[in-house]
Amino acid sequence: MSAAPTTRPTVTEREARQVAEAAREQQWRKPSFAKELFLGRFRLDLIHPHPLPPDEDAQRGEEFLTKLRDFCETKIDSARIERDARIPDEVIDGLKELGAFGMKIDTKYGGLGLTQVYYNKALALVGSANPAIGALLSAHQSIGVPQPLKIFGTQEQKDAFLPRCARTDISAFLLTEPDVGSDPARLATTAVPDGDDYILDGVKLWTTNGVIADLLVVMARVPKSEGHKGGITAFVVEATAEGITVENRNAFMGLRGLENGVTRFHQVRVPAANRIGPEGAGLKIALTTLNTGRLSLPAMCVGAGKWCLKIAREWSGAREQWGKPVALHEAVGSKIAFIAATTFALEAVLDLSSQMADEDRNDIRIEAALAKLYGSEMACLMADELVQIRGGRGFETAESLRARGERAVPAEQILRDLRINRIFEGSTEIMHLLIAREAVDAHLSVAGDLIDPDKSLQDKAKAGAQAGVFYAKWLPKLVAGPGQIPSSYGEFKHGIDLSPHLRYVERTSRKLARSTFYAMSRWQGRMETKQGFLGRIVDIGAELFAMSAACVRAELLRSRGEHGREAYQLADAFCRQSRICVDELFGRLWTNTDDLDRKVVKGVLAGSYEWLEQGVVDPSGDGPWIADATPGPSRKENVHRPIR
Repeated sequence: MSAAPTTRPTVTEREARQVAEAAREQQWRKPSFAKELFLGRFRLDLIHPHPLPPDEDAQRGEEFLTKLRDFCETKIDSARIERDARIPDEVIDGLKELGAFGMKIDTKYGGLGLTQVYYNKALALVGSANPAIGALLSAHQSIGVPQPLKIFGTQEQKDAFLPRCARTDISAFLLTEPDVGSDPARLATTAVPDGDDYILDGVKLWTTNGVIADLLVVMARVPKSEGHKGGITAFVVEATAEGITVENRNAFMGLRGLENGVTRFHQVRVPAANRIGPEGAGLKIALTTLNTGRLSLPAMCVGAGKWCLKIAREWSGAREQWGKPVALHEAVGSKIAFIAATTFALEAVLDLSSQMADEDRNDIRIEAALAKLYGSEMACLMADELVQIRGGRGFETAESLRARGERAVPAEQILRDLRINRIFEGSTEIMHLLIAREAVDAHLSVAGDLIDPDKSLQDKAKAGAQAGVFYAKWLPKLVAGPGQIPSSYGEFKHGIDLSPHLRYVERTSRKLARSTFYAMSRWQGRMETKQGFLGRIVDIGAELFAMSAACVRAELLRSRGEHGREAYQLADAFCRQSRICVDELFGRLWTNTDDLDRKVVKGVLAGSYEWLEQGVVDPSGDGPWIADATPGPSRKENVHRPIR
């Protein structure tokens, strides 16, 4: 057997981008509402009328939600989880018996076979009881073993592992390493071929569920050799295999019940039959899994928004200042209006994206990413506003409130628990870049060779001709559209008129496309370095998507006789709030401090402002910024704790 390499791969910035680009889904085989939106084409027909689940799926989903609600209300003690920093084993066992670990697994493998819509409703419900439990279930089946096997697994792998995941086993997803986050090109964990097996060596960080997992999805680098293509590859690994050590159970500012650890692999033998897909397909598998897996995070953000609204309503009606409830003071009322309107819009985005995922008629890679990005950002804002509405009681822990005789409202806890969602499964900054890359894909497809320094003059000439044809047809369509016709979208006028908002979305999507084209023309190959600009472009697209979803949801509820008037009012309020944000973002596209900020950052790194740091002490402990992850046997106690 050949020895595993012990040095981390050294890659250039360009090589890292090439690895990420190779993992992308290169083709658009199905329509995408969000992709069209970024291209200046408002395809309302792709989302309206709002798609709905079949009656059978809805009935099965509602029946499970009833059982899950009873379990949440009677078996989950969130205060105990927060106090003990652990989900009790009996709660996890109860969730297994309920089938909650098999919500997304087909019934033929012992799962519940819920749709994405009802899976997300279940996560919102259980996440409101305790967010750590939502994270447990989400990590298990949104990114853990079930999802990649569902898409890429062999029939033998499905038969072997899915029944276990549906009822008894907990799974985890292992990609991140101590020195590898969103740059997988530097992945150091190796899987060296050895006969019919692979030998795993390396260290994985932030392995959610890893402390209690029975099965692991592990991403490792297979060295290129005769008969082996090599590359980053995915494996299903038994968590009890010899050579695996969970070296630490990590603790965080929120999600105190999270079973997240550091896992070391030393000469771990994994059968080749446990490889998911071909060698080198690991990143593509991971990204494809996340296309719908990301929807679990906005699901729990929606649940958080609903809870924030409930507490804000009850508290601000009971609390009086200066002779009237604080809700009736404009400074507080505006915060409540923001929470209510934003919760409505987030649920609209989530349900629409989820139903499109279930129908599989559309490519939702951008929609799911926007839902994750927008949901995680807005949920943190809503939780922060709730803490502000509660005042000193918002900053006080639920345990302290209970001890002095008041209602134990965990407002500060929800703020801490939600904060990770802006980092989980792609940080906000990475999501901006990922979505921006997909948003400009049409441009790069026809004109990418023009700005590629490695392309020959002949290639550039060919690309120039292709670009000329594309833009000659595309640019004129950005001049005018239905958004300039007063009668457009008249079916959204029922007492309250939402049609002006949809006309605004149509006009603004064309303006967004023109702005993107202008920026590409101006910066060309340097466009990828303009991360501030790209982030604002994506944020505008997120607002337009949310406005569209809110209007479509309001019309759905009206047509079904389900709080239609109130839904229209919330959609109207949200769109008016969102339009203000969009207009501000457009202003900041070209009027900003991005260039000056870069100069200041260089000065900070060069030590030019070290004098500004004087006058404080640093309470940080000693130790390296990044822990040593050199492959080898573990020197720590194994804290792996399977629940049986």
